[in-house]
Amino acid sequence: MNTRHSLLMISLLAATGATAQRKADTVLKGSTIEVVQSYKPRVKQAPKPEWKPQLPATDTSMPRLKYDVPQQTLYYAYNSTPLRPLALGKNLNDQPFANYVKVGAGNVGTIYGDAGIGLIKGKDYESAIHLHHLSQKGRIENQQSSLSGMEATADVHKAANDWHFGLNASHNRYYYYGYDHDLYHYAKDAVRQAYTGVNALASLTNKRDTSAEFTYSPEVGVSYYGAKYNTNELTATLKAPITYNINKELGLHMDVEGAVTSYKADTLTTGNNYIVASPGVVLNTTNFSGHALAGFGLGKNNATWLLPNIEVNFRLPNISMMVTGGWLASIRQNTYAQLTTENPYLRSSYMVQQTKRDEVYLKVQGSGGEHFAYGVKASWLNYLGMPTYLNDMGDRKQFYVLYQDVQAIAVQLSGRYHVANHWSAGITGEVYSFYSSTDQFVWHQPTTRVAADVTYNITPKLSASAFVYVLGGIHARDVLFNALTLNPATDVSLSAEYQIIPRLSAFMQVNNLLNNKYQRWYGYEVYGFNIYGGLRLKF
Repeated sequence: MNTRHSLLMISLLAATGATAQRKADTVLKGSTIEVVQSYKPRVKQAPKPEWKPQLPATDTSMPRLKYDVPQQTLYYAYNSTPLRPLALGKNLNDQPFANYVKVGAGNVGTIYGDAGIGLIKGKDYESAIHLHHLSQKGRIENQQSSLSGMEATADVHKAANDWHFGLNASHNRYYYYGYDHDLYHYAKDAVRQAYTGVNALASLTNKRDTSAEFTYSPEVGVSYYGAKYNTNELTATLKAPITYNINKELGLHMDVEGAVTSYKADTLTTGNNYIVASPGVVLNTTNFSGHALAGFGLGKNNATWLLPNIEVNFRLPNISMMVTGGWLASIRQNTYAQLTTENPYLRSSYMVQQTKRDEVYLKVQGSGGEHFAYGVKASWLNYLGMPTYLNDMGDRKQFYVLYQDVQAIAVQLSGRYHVANHWSAGITGEVYSFYSSTDQFVWHQPTTRVAADVTYNITPKLSASAFVYVLGGIHARDVLFNALTLNPATDVSLSAEYQIIPRLSAFMQVNNLLNNKYQRWYGYEVYGFNIYGGLRLKF
């Protein structure tokens, strides 16, 4: 039997045995099968990058740039100087037409003159002179005024300091025409009043760079103010602020100011002096600034004053807004020059008394958008000896001073919209509520003031502007000493100027367009509709 036959027989026998066994028992016995395999771990190779030196693709899209520029609350319209290469150095040539003369005339006997001169200047100094005159004569007997003045300044720049000098002179004539013209008749010379004033000052300011240990700006001045009827006033003033800068943010500050005044009338000679010293600290950081000064004052008749000067400014981050709060106390001398500038129909002889004024305030200043700026201020005011005015007895053509203790709440609003040098419009308003006074009313002090203006450059050669002024809430006493409220004063003015040639232009001015016969001072009716025009020559 060969091998092939042997394997076949063994296979048949095995199959027969297995079949017999399944028939006898169909349950398979448990068994374990173990598979053993030889394994060798391998790490898959990462593809190697092929480095090729090349520039990135050029970005040709237009970028959108955005800048966060803080809004400004002050706007200016001016002509920029021409651009010049830096290598040419500073341009010391005179600007064309830096000086001008302006003359005009109109109804109600108007004669107008105005001039500005700035010829004297050099590398380290400059000066300016302003001359002006306006005279008018109304339809009422002795309704006449003449206002003339000059202001001259000079600035000298040195390596360490800047010097400033000023000289002002004025001669203003008024006529007492606020009497009953059916009962009284006066010659012009009997009711004419003339005020002549001369004021000279000099100040020194050190260069305020960041490395300066001390900053200071002392100022001294002398003045003379005289009037008809043997009345004159001599004054010497001093201001001396100085700061010791501990660092860029903190400094120690001292304010010293005062005045020595001698007032002489026909039947009265008196002094009117004061001095105030205010030590304190000043702080200036990115979003926070302020100062706290404790003022101590000595006034007329040895009166002593506590005069705090505290202010805190907080600039809101990422918002064009500043919030300010403070308490400011001050002394007003009530000099003859101050009072007659406010009310030119004052008697020559009056009782001299100083005024202490306290103001606690909160204000917000800011801007909205690119063209609008605004301001809001709320104040509590306290006056000790506030000067108010009442008509004198007799013909009532003059006023006397009545000093009152007054408390008030005031709100002030302002806003301006400005578009480059094309046009601008603005409005300011003040409302006072005198809730406490030592007399029935706060005489001849308005409770409402509103001023609005619009300026528009129609063409490069033609510009026009309009102005509206409203004054209300003025209380006075009539001839029977009964209290009355004067009609609100509403004054609308227009002006325009047209450039004929570069050196010559024509102008026109209209005042009291509505021809309102209002009275700022009881008995003194204003001129009414007034128009005048003329020429301006530049050289």
